[in-house]
Amino acid sequence: MSDRIYLDHNATTPLHPDVVEAMVPVLRDGYGNPSSTHAEGAAAKRLVDRARDQLAACLGAKPSEVVFTGGATEANNTVLFGLSDLPGKIVTSAVEHPSVTAPLEWLEARDAEVVRLGVNDQGTIDLAELDAALATPTKLVSIIWANNETGVVQPMVEIAERIKAAGCLLHVDATQAVGKAVVNLNDVPADFLSCSAHKFNGPKGIGCLVVREGTGCDSLLRGGPQERRFRGGTENVASIVAIGLAAQIAADGLDDRIANYGALRDRLWDAIKARIPDVRRNGDEASVLCNTLSVEFCGAAGDVLLQSLDLEGVAVSAGAACHSGSISPSHVLTAMGRTPEESLASLRLSVGLGNDSEQIDRAAYILEPQVAKVRAAGAS
Repeated sequence: MSDRIYLDHNATTPLHPDVVEAMVPVLRDGYGNPSSTHAEGAAAKRLVDRARDQLAACLGAKPSEVVFTGGATEANNTVLFGLSDLPGKIVTSAVEHPSVTAPLEWLEARDAEVVRLGVNDQGTIDLAELDAALATPTKLVSIIWANNETGVVQPMVEIAERIKAAGCLLHVDATQAVGKAVVNLNDVPADFLSCSAHKFNGPKGIGCLVVREGTGCDSLLRGGPQERRFRGGTENVASIVAIGLAAQIAADGLDDRIANYGALRDRLWDAIKARIPDVRRNGDEASVLCNTLSVEFCGAAGDVLLQSLDLEGVAVSAGAACHSGSISPSHVLTAMGRTPEESLASLRLSVGLGNDSEQIDRAAYILEPQVAKVRAAGAS
């Protein structure tokens, strides 16, 4: 497997070696329950508190505002269902992750009012459309910070200013942004923020919901006093230690990571353009995650190309990993005006920890004949 080239870091990332090392002694020896008052429990609680401090520092929040969850999906669901009884509508966008769209569809089927903002052909929300939506009573705006498929980063500072001026609550799904863009709640005063550790070189199954002081919502998981009663259940101490360290590593190396990943992404795009005709980039090149490249290979079936590349040792995605196996057009790309055929011809390539320029060059070398083969098969 060492010869394979992994270009699907937006789906999940490899564990940072330091994170693995931090988890092992906790899994082996740190078995205390943080709610217990004996020495073992107190030691576990100190580990949880330290991780809370690390995650808060990474996000520009207070430690008391950090609620550990099983991941961003749980965090998103907690906010959307936890505020469902408030009066007013929910405003969101047409390019959200399924962990936002699915709960909203469920609420909508039960008479909740949901307004979905469109995006332009570059994937960016129209701020005038947002202003129009905020003109009538709104209880919550839920917006994805950076898109998981295209990497397009929304103008969160301007969005937050408009929402705060309207007196509404703001929830941001920052799952893809943490570790790849500046995410600071001092600059973007969201009331709620969701993220997952496995998107920034931590383990799967752990994330957080930031709940800012003065706000709140009903809990999704009840049954204990943990996490300020926002999330009942004994804490997953080893994974909490891991997300704390992963967040610290993400924050400490952010500038270098943005530069390095951006250089690899641009090298890949330049090689694709030079080697392969009839390609088009999806999303605003001026406002996109440093590591993400969404490309339409015109006339090629994306699902077939993905499988062909996998057989050649290159892992990519046909869109969101949560849609893996689906041949339906991406709702994100169709919202940007792409036809179903154009959407189905698109791949997402995302770089990250472990990638280097040699791998990027080899991936482009492999891509060229595979695209030609898939195009020829589709035309026959």
